[in-house]
Amino acid sequence: MKTGITLSLPVIGLISSILLNSGCATNQQQILAADQSQVALRSIQSRAFDTSDKKLMMRSVINTMQDIDFLIQDSSLDLGTVTGQKFHGNTVVKMSVTIKERNAQQLLVRANVQYGLKAIEDPKTYQDFFVGLEKSVFLTAQQVD
Repeated sequence: MKTGITLSLPVIGLISSILLNSGCATNQQQILAADQSQVALRSIQSRAFDTSDKKLMMRSVINTMQDIDFLIQDSSLDLGTVTGQKFHGNTVVKMSVTIKERNAQQLLVRANVQYGLKAIEDPKTYQDFFVGLEKSVFLTAQQVD
């Protein structure tokens, strides 16, 4: 006497499809949640400035980073990037800032801070940087050093 269940090929295909699709829904939800958190983080890390003077903005970013004790490692006007680091105890804090044209009258500045190997997501860190940068842009435009 035979015991057990015999499944036909179409039934196996249907079960496989159900299992795969249910797994994909979870993955899609995770991807959407990750995308939403990345968009939220990007909005915290970015500010638009009413200037098209990229050179002025680069000087202002460098001044602001130095004011908060970052040592500038690299900068490129062509790429619109500034990178720097500082030490907090035994941990290296790295900051990279990109500057790009948003439209003909505005530049978009995005900062990214990393503490050790962990990206900083605290809004206050970025708010403090951008407050300092706004002051620096004003002072640099007024040619006050």
